[in-house]
Amino acid sequence: MKQSLLICCFLLLTITTLMAQQHIAIEATLDTEDDTFAISQEVDFQNTSETALSEIYFNDWPNSFSTKTSELAKRFAENFSSSFHFEKEEDRGRTDLFSIATNGIPLEWKREAADIIKVSLKNPLPPGETVNISLLYKVKVPDAKFTRYGVTSQKDYRLRYWYISPAVYDGKWHAYSNKNVDDLYLSPSDFTIQLTLPSSYNVASPFREVSNTTENGTRTVTLEAMQRSQAPLVLERQSTFETIETDKVDVLTNIIDPNVPDPMRALFIDRIIYFLDDKLGAYPFEKIMATETDYRNNPVYGLNQLPDFISPFPDGFEYEMEQLKTITREYLESSLPLHPREEYWLTGALQIYMMMEYVDTYYPKMKIIGKLSDFWVIRWAHAADLEFNDQYPVLYLNMARNNLQQSLTTPKDSLIKFNKEIANDYYGGAGLRYLKDYLGQEPLENTIRSFYERNRLNKEVTPSDFQSLLMENTSLPVDWFFSDYIDSRTTIDFKITKVEEVGDSLRVTVKNKRKSAMPVSLYGLNNDEVLFKKWLPPIDKTAEITVAADSVRKLALNYEAKIPEYNQRNNYKAVKGLLNRPLQFRLFQDVEDPKYNQVFIMPVFKYNLYDGFIVGPQLYNKTVLPKGIHYKLSPQIGLRSGTIVGSGSIAYTQNIDNNSDLYAMRYGFGGSYFSYDRGLFYKRFTPYITFAFRNDDLRDNEKQFINLRSVNVFRDENPLDRQQDPNYSVFNFQYVYSNPNLINYFRGVVDYQISSKFSKLSAELEYRKLFLSNRQLNIRFFAGAFLFNDTREEDDFFSFALDRPTDYLFDHNYYGRSEASGLFSQQLILAEGGFKSQLQPQYANSWITTVNVSTNIWKWIYAYADAGLVHNTDRGTQGVFDTGVRASLVADYFELYFPLYSNLGWEPGLDNYDQRIRFIVTLELKTLLGLFTRKWY
Repeated sequence: MKQSLLICCFLLLTITTLMAQQHIAIEATLDTEDDTFAISQEVDFQNTSETALSEIYFNDWPNSFSTKTSELAKRFAENFSSSFHFEKEEDRGRTDLFSIATNGIPLEWKREAADIIKVSLKNPLPPGETVNISLLYKVKVPDAKFTRYGVTSQKDYRLRYWYISPAVYDGKWHAYSNKNVDDLYLSPSDFTIQLTLPSSYNVASPFREVSNTTENGTRTVTLEAMQRSQAPLVLERQSTFETIETDKVDVLTNIIDPNVPDPMRALFIDRIIYFLDDKLGAYPFEKIMATETDYRNNPVYGLNQLPDFISPFPDGFEYEMEQLKTITREYLESSLPLHPREEYWLTGALQIYMMMEYVDTYYPKMKIIGKLSDFWVIRWAHAADLEFNDQYPVLYLNMARNNLQQSLTTPKDSLIKFNKEIANDYYGGAGLRYLKDYLGQEPLENTIRSFYERNRLNKEVTPSDFQSLLMENTSLPVDWFFSDYIDSRTTIDFKITKVEEVGDSLRVTVKNKRKSAMPVSLYGLNNDEVLFKKWLPPIDKTAEITVAADSVRKLALNYEAKIPEYNQRNNYKAVKGLLNRPLQFRLFQDVEDPKYNQVFIMPVFKYNLYDGFIVGPQLYNKTVLPKGIHYKLSPQIGLRSGTIVGSGSIAYTQNIDNNSDLYAMRYGFGGSYFSYDRGLFYKRFTPYITFAFRNDDLRDNEKQFINLRSVNVFRDENPLDRQQDPNYSVFNFQYVYSNPNLINYFRGVVDYQISSKFSKLSAELEYRKLFLSNRQLNIRFFAGAFLFNDTREEDDFFSFALDRPTDYLFDHNYYGRSEASGLFSQQLILAEGGFKSQLQPQYANSWITTVNVSTNIWKWIYAYADAGLVHNTDRGTQGVFDTGVRASLVADYFELYFPLYSNLGWEPGLDNYDQRIRFIVTLELKTLLGLFTRKWY
């Protein structure tokens, strides 16, 4: 009896010690006048390593907002988010650190970075020992518009990383900067928080409220929690939160849809909690908080893109999905302290897997576009056939087809934004579904539940623990999942290469087209009936399998699309019949249906002055996801010219994922036929090849291109210009270096052209700098020279242009390319000389060099100046300049230029000044979309 009591006491002492390795006590007083917290903080830090520590690192993420040069500021710039850079300093946030001490003795400290503090201890901290560290500081809360956390315009406070936290040490320090990827790493700690704030404020927190008193207009709230990795708070004058009690856990949330009645909201949340409890295990805390801010930072993409007045889903479905995603993430993150920057993939994969299982359980027939799939105008589209869960592999494949996929073990701060917020979690969740189909439901679900229950609040949990459990629960090989699926960016692509009839059986040869070893499912089909399904073990290169031939008309790999495969179009092989995949015509662009060879028909509209509005169909094979081979044919009619015009092209893009700098090659051929003047037409045929290069860091915007092409132009002869050269061919070599960023933008082009009558070489360099003072400087340099020029001196069609290139290669989107006067002659194409005033000499048949400079005067108003030298063989060298004001509404897309002073003198005092104003207008939808997609890729 005594021995049992001693054992129990020892176990209790051990558990208490393990669960109290770190304690954080915070006393914070809110000043709403300047949005600051005055904080007195105590940290009991225990050295859980086997080495003595001479210093301790702290994460001071509130201070990451303090400067335009912090890692956080750089991340905003990389994502083309300019609001932080241009914001007033007082709205950006900071930490004023007054002292760090232990037992009243000041400690030396310094900032290793804006948001990392190194504290030197007086004496080394031995293993197993604890040191108490006191910090006194003030935090200026940043504006919530940067990350959605901070102070709102209504003076509410959404707080996530609002205090200084001790970094994790496990043999090395995990102290790293805030990069707006929500990945602060903190060991599970016991918290005591005392808040002093105006009595008009309410406090929402997942912590236990110990006391709440009000005196003389001041509210004091004390909160406690054990084994928490974060301390989120929401302070509001008008509370938006409601508490929904379930038998398992209380849910505190301000995700509230007014169109969903209270009983239905309670029913949904109760169902979510019971589902997670069944699939994972019991939540270790009494309360879980799901905030609208957390949801907006990690929404259900697709649902959040729809306007509020459009609801294609059943009543409450959107609300339920929002709660499901937010609660599931909090359920996992607060229970499983996986490294949020290095091991985030498992949390994301489990979250998406749980969402997919939930939808399969409660909404098994839900379509990706909801009730819209029943509309007759949409019902014909393959998108109407997709299940709700099909969105996950599709959105991942969007990145894979663009060769922008990243392995799931890529550190979170190294991910492209689209991969961070969407693709990687979706790929991880789809991978677990892949495993489930391969292993069977029971082994995977047992593994997930055991992993959660064994590792709740275990600070030493890693994904390798999940792998070990999975291997215990199945006899099938699963190493491929972690080595090739998780830890590699290699895509998945299988193909049936050969089918042989052997008696009453079929010998099927399956090829793995990628450098990986993964299993694949083989189906026997008779029309749409599945006769059999067999899993092939992991295939390295090729595998053979013999199956019964009875009634099998077609064989297919991955027929149910359980594997997120790069290309499913090569998965079919007809045993009986001519075509592996029949031809299918569809109106408008659609999601890819790998069972068919799809051809889409879409009306297209263009405009130029001579053809007028151009309308007609476009036949093409491009789906929502890119393909290797793209073709399009656009026969159209110009309503003004009354002539059949149009264009066509075919291109093959070879993505290369062997970790070399060369990541893509494109081969293609294009042709077009349009008017270039009134009653005059041109034909242009261009074969080309492009080599694209980048470095290993996909977040880096630096890219290089080598373009080789032959431009062949055939023009109608102009009766007013009998001396023109109507037909010509130009071989063009071009090297492009591009590194566009918000702070530093650089682009360089070296261009060489040769034809039978001339050869020319040019270079263009463009640099933009956004200074800390918010001053922006734009500099563009152009230099070009003819190596030989046998064209007539009076003919400047192939000459370098000072302000308006003739565009003999038909590269630019001129709306009136042959106009010498009128509105369309004022369209500005920033190429070659780049001048805005129309000066003489307008062309250079020998050489030209120019510099274009501009800087902002006020917000989007810029002053510009151009200067250059123009050399013609008959007139020698002449200097030119112009100055003016530029209104840059959207840089490079919508701009107006107002000339002021040039070689012509004071231009506003000259005749017809309105005709001297130049404009840039971009109407092409594809070009405009680049404004919105650049922050994602």
